[in-house]
Amino acid sequence: MTQLRTTLLGLLIASAAPACVDGDLTTGTARSAVTDREPSAEHGLPPIRAGVYPAGQGASQHGGGITSGTWTTVTTTPNIAAGFSILLTDGSVMVQDLNSGGGDWWRLTPDSTGSYANGSWTQLPSMPDGYAPLYFASAVLPDGRVVFIGGEYQAFEPAWTTQGAVYDPVANSWTPLAPPAGWTTIGDAQSIVLADGRFVLANCCTTDMAVLDPATLTWTTITSAGKADIFDEEGWTLLPNGTVLTVDSNNISVPTNSEIYTAPDAHHAGGWASGGATNVVIADTASWEVGPALIRPDGTVFQSGATGHTAIYDIRQKTWRAGPDFPVVPGEGQLDQADGPAALLPNGHVLVAASAGLFNTPAHFVEFDGTSLTEVAAPADSIYDSSYNINLLLLPTGEVLETDFSGDIELYTQASSGSSCHSTGSPEPELHSLSSTLTRGRTYSFSGEQLHGISAGVSYGDDAQAATDYPIVQITNRATGHVQYGRTHGFSNFSIARGAHSSAQLDIPATLEIGVSDLVVIANGVASESMRVRIK
Repeated sequence: MTQLRTTLLGLLIASAAPACVDGDLTTGTARSAVTDREPSAEHGLPPIRAGVYPAGQGASQHGGGITSGTWTTVTTTPNIAAGFSILLTDGSVMVQDLNSGGGDWWRLTPDSTGSYANGSWTQLPSMPDGYAPLYFASAVLPDGRVVFIGGEYQAFEPAWTTQGAVYDPVANSWTPLAPPAGWTTIGDAQSIVLADGRFVLANCCTTDMAVLDPATLTWTTITSAGKADIFDEEGWTLLPNGTVLTVDSNNISVPTNSEIYTAPDAHHAGGWASGGATNVVIADTASWEVGPALIRPDGTVFQSGATGHTAIYDIRQKTWRAGPDFPVVPGEGQLDQADGPAALLPNGHVLVAASAGLFNTPAHFVEFDGTSLTEVAAPADSIYDSSYNINLLLLPTGEVLETDFSGDIELYTQASSGSSCHSTGSPEPELHSLSSTLTRGRTYSFSGEQLHGISAGVSYGDDAQAATDYPIVQITNRATGHVQYGRTHGFSNFSIARGAHSSAQLDIPATLEIGVSDLVVIANGVASESMRVRIK
């Protein structure tokens, strides 16, 4: 890995130019779609590092911030360079291994106590047809399969590939996925599962959009009428009413513009319309990067910026206001998120990774509590990281799994807030119907409210999508204390509206321990009240 590390670090930050830029950046109009030039790399390849890394310290490593949570090292990690990760509906985690370019994957399963730090690892089949993407679109589909498509890089070569694949966790197999007809780029595109369960994909470098038929794995063009600029570098946020919010990255004439998308249906023609001005500039005009955006329990969207600014969108009032600026770190400068992750903690805080300037090191971790941004603890090896090469994933335990393209995987646990999550955090899911006697190897229907949470759970933007807004079922045997998960699928919708009702299917593992157990439904790390069930 040492030779690979040397090669990649030599290429790191090779270009700060965005993908798909127009040649003339002095015009007063939004950049148009790509016509006569290939996209250029927005940032270099990830800093894959060899060697052994120190454990998380649970204390601030730099910047002088206060400790608001603690870090725990995943001690069982195999010899991988952990990149992107995504939560499967049985509580296990798919983790990308970048050692061979990005086409290899592993599965992390928590141990019998529910611990991810001491979990077991299983190598999964490699992606088909040599597909080895970096910075791509992805999502968990309503049937529990996982879709991956595009890639800014293919086996570490700039490609803006249109390749794709769908992973079936039950069959443990991949199916190639063709792109929408006529598309020559997808790259580091946006994607989202709408409230009605449709998976929508953007073309990174145009204003084209398409919706996937999961049964046939074919695409249908969907309207993008009214889009003010191309999609390059933007992020998408699902709102409670089913619309999608974005902050323009490429709108030179109106750099504070936001837009809201209404998908076409029987009642709406669909298309984009203005979402109002953010009041502060969020996108960096040199790189076109923005930061992540997440809905918080107070009914606002926290939008992080690549400029050091943040903005707050009031969902009910449909208005923007300026949020707090990122802190200034002596000797480094003002922190920002020119690409970077965010995770919604169960207490309602948003955890983000930030760094000063464009793709610089080191990375700092900051929590937003609804009022202010405060630096918190950082893993020891974050001194080697920039915000863009860090991924965060919200786990059913409420912990946040952090990967940074190295062999060091960390878990962040929020500090005790001193108050109930009912007042400041995300609401609990409510389980309304499920049989109290469950037979191993069988499938059951269940329903309830808030099964998909009130937020995507995690956000990054165009380079990575790993929303955790779907129900996870955890079962704890009363006699042994052992923790296992059932597999959920067949989601009736993906609504994150308050009080939204939905239903799903639950597969009871054939290996589940028999006897009286406690069952909870978890959405975005927040568990429902426990239900007593008998496993037989």
